[in-house]
Amino acid sequence: MLPVPPGEPERPLALHDSWFIVLAAALLAALALAGVLWISVHVRVDPVLHTAALFVHLASLVLGFGGVLIADYLVLLWISGRSTLAEAIRGAERLHLPIWAGLAGLVASGALLEPNLVSTLTRTKLVLVLLLTVNGLQALILGRRIAHSDATHLPTRLTLWGAATALISQLCWWGAVWIGFWNAEH
Repeated sequence: MLPVPPGEPERPLALHDSWFIVLAAALLAALALAGVLWISVHVRVDPVLHTAALFVHLASLVLGFGGVLIADYLVLLWISGRSTLAEAIRGAERLHLPIWAGLAGLVASGALLEPNLVSTLTRTKLVLVLLLTVNGLQALILGRRIAHSDATHLPTRLTLWGAATALISQLCWWGAVWIGFWNAEH
C-alpha cells in the first residue's frame, strides 16, 4: 500500500491497494460467475424475458466494450504524442464505472440467454470473461502505479505491463464478442 501523504485523511482500502485484495475480488468474481451459471441452468426463460435479456446484453456490450475501446484510444493518443500521460490516465479512470457496469450487465443478462454450457465455444467464452475480469482487477493496481510514476516516460516494466494488460483485454473482449456472434448464428 502506498503511504498516505502528511495532512491527508486515511481512506479505506481499495482494490488498487494490494494484490491480496485483487485476489479476493477475483475469487468473488469467480463465485459470482458460478452463481450466474447456476441461475442459467435453473431459471426457465420465456420469450419476452429472453428478448429483454438480449437487449440488456447488447446495451451492456456497447457500454462496457465501448468504454474499453475509448480507454485504449486515450492511451494511443498519449503514445502518439497527442496527449499527456496524465490526461490519458485521468480519462481512462473515468471510464472504470461504465466498463465494469457493462461487464456486470453482460454477465447478468447472459444468464438469461440460455447459454449452451456443453459447448466448447461457450465454455471458452466463460473462461475469457473470467480472464477479462481478473485482468481488469489487476489493471486497477497498474493504473495506480502509472498515476504515481514521476517519470516523464513510463519505466519499461510499467510499459510492458500496460501493453500486456491491453492485449489481454482486447483478446478477451473480441474473443467473447466473436463467440457470442457465432453462437447466435449457429
